[in-house]
Parts: sequence; C-alpha cells; structure tokens
Amino acid sequence: MSDVQNELVLTRLIDAPPENLFRCWTEPQLIKQWFAPRPYTTPIAEVELRVGGHNLVIMKSPEGQEIPYSGDWIPSGKPFMTAILTFEPEDGKTRYTARVRHWSKEDYDAHEKMGFHQGWGQCADQLAELAKSL
Repeated sequence: MSDVQNELVLTRLIDAPPENLFRCWTEPQLIKQWFAPRPYTTPIAEVELRVGGHNLVIMKSPEGQEIPYSGDWIPSGKPFMTAILTFEPEDGKTRYTARVRHWSKEDYDAHEKMGFHQGWGQCADQLAELAKSL
C-alpha cells in the first residue's frame, strides 16, 4: 500500500543487474519480448531516448485489437497515469519498483479493477525472466 493518494505500487526483487532492467525498458527489441501480459503481444515498440525523442508502444490482444500505450511523450487528451520506475541494487540483485500515480480516485479505481496487480505483476515476471537472460 502506498502513502501517496491514488498510487498503485508493484515491487519485485529481480535476479539481474539494474542495467539489464533499464535495457528491457528502453530497447525496442527487448520491450517487444516482455511488455504485454501474455497472450497479448507488443508488435510495435519505438524508443528514441533523448530530449525531444520519439516513443511509441502498441500492444495487441489475441483477437487482434491494437492498444496504444504511449506515443511521442505527448500527454493524451485525458491524462490517466504517470509511472515512476526505479531499479535499485540490492544484495547482488535489483529491487524493481513501479509506482503508478493516477490523476483521480476514479482513474485509480478503474486501473485497479482492470487488473493492475495481476497484469503488471505478470509483466514484471516476464521482465525478470528476460533481464536475467541478458
């Protein structure tokens, strides 16, 4: 449970160095391998990690529906959340923490009801598996 209002938090101790987790979050070919909870996929991942850079991540449902996650670092018409990710060394592993802050209680409740803990948890497991293999 978070002390910050409207914040959902997921944390894992991952058996990989912080730089591997950073790579998994920033390299398109790695993002495609873990970002969506299976059986969803991530067919499109573009990242230009620099000031003024470009970003586009699209997930795809098993039925073929495309779900844009983000694009070009530009806020959407309706802000939903802000994610804060940390990768902290801990006993030769990495403490991965995702803090997801919502603009309203309604958005927080909707994200929790959509299955935040299950979905982000499954993705964190996929992330851990990939980061360990690098």
